[in-house]
Amino acid sequence: MIQKRENWGTKIGLILAMAGNALGLGNFLRFPVQAATNGGGSFMIPYFIALLLLGIPMVLVEWSIGRYGGKYGHGSLPGMFDVMWKNKIAKFVGMLGLFSSGAILIYYTYIESWSLAYSFFSITKTYFGLDSFGEMHTFLTSYQGANDKYFPSIGTAYIFLIITFAANFYVLYKGVAKGIEKLALIAMPLLLLFAIAIMIRVLTLGTPDPVNHPDWNVMAGFSYIWNPDFSLLSSAKVWLAAAGQIFFTLSIGMGTLSAYASYLKEKDDIALGSLATVSLNEFAEVILGASIAIPIAVAFFGLTTTQEIAAGGAFNLGFVSMPLIFQHLPFGDILGFMWFLLLFFAGITSSVAMAQPIISFLEEQFKVTKRKATAIVGGIAFLCINLVVIFFQYGFLDEMDYWSGTFTLVIIALIEVIIFAWIFGIDKGWNEINKGALIKIPSVYKFIIKYVTPLYLIVILVVWTYQDAIPILLLNDVSPEQVPYRWIARGLMIGIAIALLVMIGFAWKHNKSNQISQEKMEG
Repeated sequence: MIQKRENWGTKIGLILAMAGNALGLGNFLRFPVQAATNGGGSFMIPYFIALLLLGIPMVLVEWSIGRYGGKYGHGSLPGMFDVMWKNKIAKFVGMLGLFSSGAILIYYTYIESWSLAYSFFSITKTYFGLDSFGEMHTFLTSYQGANDKYFPSIGTAYIFLIITFAANFYVLYKGVAKGIEKLALIAMPLLLLFAIAIMIRVLTLGTPDPVNHPDWNVMAGFSYIWNPDFSLLSSAKVWLAAAGQIFFTLSIGMGTLSAYASYLKEKDDIALGSLATVSLNEFAEVILGASIAIPIAVAFFGLTTTQEIAAGGAFNLGFVSMPLIFQHLPFGDILGFMWFLLLFFAGITSSVAMAQPIISFLEEQFKVTKRKATAIVGGIAFLCINLVVIFFQYGFLDEMDYWSGTFTLVIIALIEVIIFAWIFGIDKGWNEINKGALIKIPSVYKFIIKYVTPLYLIVILVVWTYQDAIPILLLNDVSPEQVPYRWIARGLMIGIAIALLVMIGFAWKHNKSNQISQEKMEG
């Protein structure tokens, strides 16, 4: 017997929650870095192609899988795959969805807590007076525990981590409508308001130092992002980076979109809803995200230095260069506070989504209360986060991010689209997409979902494996001191995967036994 499940309270709450799921640190930190290190405007062409042929089709597929699975009482991929693919291994294949969202949650929450800390450091002017890139980088690494120049211990980072962690699991404890939806209704408008305000300030910045650096201005940053160098389109690296960003920004392959969609009613519109959330996410990323970090960095550091900063990763751009810039702006403490609080809002709306599939799995398969499921997931996640914090400087987070937050996502997406279009059947799948729809998805997407998207994913997976996965697997470019800690990270991920497989096997066997016993009693 299927238990009554929660539903979204309002359509606007659903759209904001779904957009918040996708809209995260990747929009304002990862996207600018990817654009800056992959040719600026040259990156945008494969980015939009990947959006049309990969992003939108997979969002439609994941929403459809989620709503269909929710009809049968399932809020996570093991159960969803089980009802769509009548095969004994289906539920075990669905383990990957729980694995990716759970593993990403472990390290993402820690990065998210940095944003909260830096919003506090901005408004209190803690880092003001540090006027070189080296000093600001040392400040960040000191906060992370790599040195004691500015922070005597990792204690400060732990305080903000605990606050962030508690905020996440309080929202999850309150449930879908009263927790996640209410968070989205508050955080998403504030996030967009802060982003627009900062963007307007960037647009009015002009040329900060017209005497010494007349070429360093905001327009030079925009020119770099939007003027393509077509010769770079022959590089597979640019196309892979664009596809990877689409995965990351739309939360494809994490099982979170499907989990949220499982709380839809059977005839709730997913065509309009999914396209609305994609549009909101792309507005935040392409319009707002592209208009802040790179243009303002070019105005203060010049294009060449900005590219070098971006090559150092999202952390250098967001937590090193931006604090330097805020010190040179009027009301920089307030702007810094808004920037980092914006990142925190973006982060928390995504991280609560990452925990939801596992909480749903425990509720539905082990018949535990939401309070107990939330406590179990929170307790295990916090224990694992300690490993990320302690071993951060040894590449622990990077190792988890690559395998759970990059490589696995492509595999899950490929499995999803094959099950949806080829096993469940594209005709049934297409009807599921359009059921209750207020708008009609162009029929060409039926062909794209069945043929183009799977082929696109296979090509990505093959090239990615050859170029990146094998060297990373063999730890070719890792310093010897990091190797043991990277293997600990791998051990943790393997342990999580095995534990989930055991839980899935036990749950299905136990529930089947209960169902047989109930049928005998009723007979």
